[in-house]
Amino acid sequence: MTERMSKMEIYLDNGATTRPFEEAINLMCKVFGQDYGNPSSLHKKGFQAEKYILKSKDIFSKILKVNKKEIYFTSGGTESNNLAILGIANAYKRTGKHIITTAIEHSSVKNTINYLGDNDYEITVLPVDSDGLIDLEQLRRNIRKDTILVSIMHVNNEIGTIMPIEEIGKIIKEKNSETVFHVDAIQSFGKLKIYPKKYNIDILSISGHKFHAPKGIGVIYINDNIKINPIIYGGFQQNGIRSGTENVPGIAAVGYAAERMYDNIDCNVKNLYKLKEHLANRIINEIPDTYVNGIQVDKGAPHILSIRFDKLRGEVLLHSLEEKDIFVSTGSACSSNKPSKTGPLQGIGLSNEEALSTIRFSFCINNTIEELDTCVEELKKIVPVLRKFVRH
Repeated sequence: MTERMSKMEIYLDNGATTRPFEEAINLMCKVFGQDYGNPSSLHKKGFQAEKYILKSKDIFSKILKVNKKEIYFTSGGTESNNLAILGIANAYKRTGKHIITTAIEHSSVKNTINYLGDNDYEITVLPVDSDGLIDLEQLRRNIRKDTILVSIMHVNNEIGTIMPIEEIGKIIKEKNSETVFHVDAIQSFGKLKIYPKKYNIDILSISGHKFHAPKGIGVIYINDNIKINPIIYGGFQQNGIRSGTENVPGIAAVGYAAERMYDNIDCNVKNLYKLKEHLANRIINEIPDTYVNGIQVDKGAPHILSIRFDKLRGEVLLHSLEEKDIFVSTGSACSSNKPSKTGPLQGIGLSNEEALSTIRFSFCINNTIEELDTCVEELKKIVPVLRKFVRH
């Protein structure tokens, strides 16, 4: 065991990525080393590989309560979102070019839709309130005959807002039954129950590394009744919707992780809320000038907590905690290299300065109360010291 691994690490950046289950890693290794055939091959090795794909399709179809033929595998959440948005835009451009989204979407949605906006599509961006929620009546008013797509995330990755997607889906289909409803469920899958057919969701994006599967594997549900154009062309794997030899080790692992998460979903969610509420209460009550961003702790997602430490830069605090082997983030990992000035924190009314003072804590089923107490004790030492060096 390395010196680094022998230390006690407290990992509270599970919104960025989770540590894969050991069993998922072992399953991947088995597929890599033994069942390595191409699933398109017609011999025994190919059939062995294909069985993993069929098993994972079965797992996801049962969790989501959809048909197995509506489950496809991608390289991750970004590709799933791109396929959903670009695939619908290209398939329905003769019907209309109006797309609706929100002000707090992930960059893989926001930037894809911005690209379409630069190429003759009309984009409506719905603002959010201080809780990160859209106005449902404003959504209803903006749906038109030529609205081909509404793309709204289920759980916001920075502030943990849970969008009322069941109500949203109902409104969309009442106003225009032909409008496609896409939901980015990358932060919600594995933590919340979601049923696309019941919620009128036509396309659902999922990313494996957010729920203890490896990086590099994504899932997308596509309702069999809608048209969608591929964005990758090749050998017609996955019915041509997503060509390319399938990532069988990743597909096997993501199926295992999904089944494990949903076998214990109610208990997992209860425990995650317990962790979240414990950390929030201790920080707010024991460290001055700290505030929860966005929706109330018990109303948001169970695994995401955004806290503002006034008079302090979040990035400085992040690195100070890192020195203690406590790992957090300042927001979305996908935007950390180029922080956004129009992200979810600004969307709920925070100034740029307040946004820069924010830390995101995100939990997984392996975190403990003891870890959080250690984190708080370190924060109580670090924050007053760092604030002494802030320029006023």
